Amino acid sequence: MKLMRVGVAGAERPALLDAEGILRDLSGVVDDIDGALLADDAALARIRNAAEAGELPVLDGAGEMRVGAPVGRIGKVVCIGLNYHDHARETGAEPPAEPVVFLKAADTVVGPYDSVLVPRGSVKTDWEVELAVVIGRTARYLESDEEALAHVAGYAVGHDVSEREFQIERGGTWDKGKNCETFNPLGPWLVTADEVPDPQTLSLRLWVNGELKQDGTTAEQIFPVGEVVRYVSRFMTLHPGDVINTGTPAGVAMGRPEPKPYLRAGDVVELEVEGLGRQRQEFTDA
Repeated sequence: MKLMRVGVAGAERPALLDAEGILRDLSGVVDDIDGALLADDAALARIRNAAEAGELPVLDGAGEMRVGAPVGRIGKVVCIGLNYHDHARETGAEPPAEPVVFLKAADTVVGPYDSVLVPRGSVKTDWEVELAVVIGRTARYLESDEEALAHVAGYAVGHDVSEREFQIERGGTWDKGKNCETFNPLGPWLVTADEVPDPQTLSLRLWVNGELKQDGTTAEQIFPVGEVVRYVSRFMTLHPGDVINTGTPAGVAMGRPEPKPYLRAGDVVELEVEGLGRQRQEFTDA
């Protein structure tokens, strides 16, 4: 299933994108697409049954509605750094022996077509297309990658926007460069895990002002999705609705020759992950 949330920020309504590309209203079946829903097998079955029976009404005015992040009330966003062999090479970093883990605040998450704010004082705002994993079952101390994948509700396109000077040159952890307002567009869809049989075969692409910058594949991941979820569950409890950004392939501005083409107000970034949809953001000054 392709699950969505549409409407004004803070008042999105749940929807389903059917096989014909028609947006169907889920508000008569469920209250929202959030962790509580993703952990409720019976509620998900109700959605499937209603869709298969043709009982879901067309969402009136869908073409004019804002698209929000496909998951509401996210508890936390866990991120994996340097998780692609080609990205590690372009940044001059050694491939990590264990996953590099950091957090983004849930309030950095915005819709896939919302504007992204270039922070005040920024000189190195960068792009990162990522495969986002959404957790569907409480995960703690998982023993195997197979068990970990069974705790995944679905997948989405994630954009881990980063300010490299704040991240690397301003001391301390990466948090200052990762948690700026609007720095995590998510969506447009949450594609349920049954429709993504192998998350290690997906292509990822990103364009800036129409120029292709990133063109990679999740096959390049140093730590695949199952291993990432298992590993993270050893250090923190993952709850339904939590999101894991699993890293970015080569092609970020930081890895380019000087002068590095960091983002400025007026730039337009488009990105996609195979089978998970496409995002578009215009960058504006904060």
